[in-house]
This record gives sequence, structure tokens and C-alpha cells, in this order.
Amino acid sequence: MATKVLILCTGNSCRSQMAEGFLRELGGAEYEAHSAGVAPSQVNPLAIQVMQEAGVDISGQRSKSVTEYLGQHFAYVITVCGNAAKNCPIFPGPSIRLHWPFDDPAEAEGTPEQRLEVFRRVRDEIAAQIRQWLAETRQR
Repeated sequence: MATKVLILCTGNSCRSQMAEGFLRELGGAEYEAHSAGVAPSQVNPLAIQVMQEAGVDISGQRSKSVTEYLGQHFAYVITVCGNAAKNCPIFPGPSIRLHWPFDDPAEAEGTPEQRLEVFRRVRDEIAAQIRQWLAETRQR
């Protein structure tokens, strides 16, 4: 049975969407990846673009509210921003809560290319974190 993982951030538009995409891609059938936000909005087009550059298609993902998942059990609940960490609801059963703070690329300012560079940096940080976490959890 796949390990269920919920990744949370505020808007479920960038960081948690990218993390869901990477976990789905890198975790394979061993993991069931979900993401949500405490105040969902929409998937950021720049997140879709930089993930496509990395070979991961998140264009079919949608921004979801954490309330869609209330009552479900997750082996891991991972927050990727401070707001989600503070406002994360309690999920039933034994869940391991992790907090991986990443900068919010949606707040990047500057030229379109400068903004893209921030998205790429955060994407690469998320990918590295997912790879490290998968290596650690697979050793257990």
C-alpha cells in the first residue's frame, strides 16, 4: 500500500504544487502525493513552466483546500511555509508532521527573467529536499 503524503502551503499555488509533482515523479508507486492550501488560489503558471523545464508536468494539478482532506489519514503531513505550519488542522491517526520552509516564489519581484530564476531556485531546493527525504524514508 502506498504511503499517503499531504503537502501544505498557504495558497497551494507554487511550493506545495511543485513538491506534489516531484513526489509523484520521484516516489513512484510507493507514495500517494497530495497537496492543499489553507487559503487555496490557483496553480501559478510560472510553477507549471519551471516544472516542465525539469521534466515534470503539473499542468493537470489544481489548487485544493485543506478541508477537502479533513477526515483522511496521511502517514506524513508536510508544511512548506510558516503560515501553513501554524494553521494546519489535525489529521486523524498517527501522522508524522514535517516542516520544510521554502521561500515563496510568487512573491518574487523584478523582470520576468528574475522572477523565473527565483521559481527555478525554489524548484531545485524542493527537488533536493524530496530526494533527500525519499532516500531517508526508504532506508527505514
